[in-house]
Amino acid sequence: MRSAPTILHLDMDAFFAAVEQAAKPSLRGKPVVVGGLGPRGVVATASYEARVHGVHSAMAMAHARRLCPNAAYLVPRFAVYRQISDVVMELLSRLSPLVEPLSLDEAFVDLEAGGIADDPRAVGERLRADIKAATALTGSVGLAGSKLLAKIASEQAKPDGLVLIEPGTERELLAPMQVRTLPGVGPATAEHLRRAGILTVGEVVEAGEAELVRLLGKAHGAHVHGMALGVDERPVVADRESKSVSVEDTFDVDLTDRVRVRLEVDRLADRCVRRLRSAGRSGRTVVLKVRRYDFTTLTRSETLRAPTDDLAVVRETAARLLEAVDITGGVRLLGVGVAGLADFTQEDLFAQAAERDEEGAADEDSGAPRAAAEEAPEPGPAERRWVPGQDVRHSEYGAGWVQGSGVGRVTVRFEEPGSAAPGRVRTFAVTDPELEPSEPLPLVLSDLRGLPCQLSPASVPKSRSGGGSGTGPDSEGPLMP
Repeated sequence: MRSAPTILHLDMDAFFAAVEQAAKPSLRGKPVVVGGLGPRGVVATASYEARVHGVHSAMAMAHARRLCPNAAYLVPRFAVYRQISDVVMELLSRLSPLVEPLSLDEAFVDLEAGGIADDPRAVGERLRADIKAATALTGSVGLAGSKLLAKIASEQAKPDGLVLIEPGTERELLAPMQVRTLPGVGPATAEHLRRAGILTVGEVVEAGEAELVRLLGKAHGAHVHGMALGVDERPVVADRESKSVSVEDTFDVDLTDRVRVRLEVDRLADRCVRRLRSAGRSGRTVVLKVRRYDFTTLTRSETLRAPTDDLAVVRETAARLLEAVDITGGVRLLGVGVAGLADFTQEDLFAQAAERDEEGAADEDSGAPRAAAEEAPEPGPAERRWVPGQDVRHSEYGAGWVQGSGVGRVTVRFEEPGSAAPGRVRTFAVTDPELEPSEPLPLVLSDLRGLPCQLSPASVPKSRSGGGSGTGPDSEGPLMP
């Protein structure tokens, strides 16, 4: 625990939904839900207007539609979210060399390491202003002497606020909170404590460490009791290493045809390798995840001789793993991942590729059948498909986004992020040659060049009295791109 509130936690407000509202003037101030739109889709995040109706992240999309039928339901645009996240993380890196990203929209910052710990509140206010100027979005900031309390402070600050927890007030602040507030207390631990009559953090403290150890075990009990006292010595760690890169898809209808399953595994392998290469990484272990029709989930893996980012190697390995899985009855989810990450690929991989070529030549000479991937015909040109929220451009009407499509028609609203009023709506045939998918437009026309390179004490404005404060937590739910 630090004696000053020099750990900052930033959490962007309803990030995915806020990006969509900023990009689409007609959605501002209205309920917006982002996530998978199929029958088995899950909410990634919901705007505050949708949360009033009970919609929240990780909720089944079908349930969300029942709670808030008039909301705009949009597919995620992860490429856009990553671009904006890069801008936000760049601003954080100007504060301090110690920035610990937790997700696209959330990070810890060590202000002491940046030499700007004299007036943390002023630093937080300036950061919020710079984020607003660079992205047109709002973020909430928590400041405290530990990561635990800084995160709690940012949740209290939502939306669009700042809360600073003065050292010495931790016990009083934590006491009335639910035990799930503490890191490491999940549903199972919370239920165990509930059965013992312990519901709040204050009651955890009153129970004492010995009782917590008896209930939860030595290590876990001691950890939970220490957190309840506000003791958190975890440092801010920059450049957290990813352990794996993976992608997965849930299908609206169970897949029962093995050829179709194989094609989907190939497609997932392609996406996984693209992500791996974009991160400049390679990996030794290929992982296949299969969730069957009855919700049983199987994971299979194979470790290679050396790290790879070779698409053919990942495809072939995933295909071998699939052959060992019984998919009778159907598959509702597939995933492909690469673990054991490294920053290089070894020359041994050239030998692997050579072996594949030799095996292929031997097959040709012997008349043996080719592998399934070579036998399967390449899919034909994809039918034009328009999904809600997709960026498009019309040769006559300009930039817009898809509001919906069906029965051979697609409805588009033509507006841009800087539009003062909602744009006009027009409907076209899904095959209209003048309508094309397009790249997203920037939320703001300015960039980071007009902002200070770093927030030195001299560049930070004097703090304002009091900080904005919100009313509830905000977090993005997991959703694989």
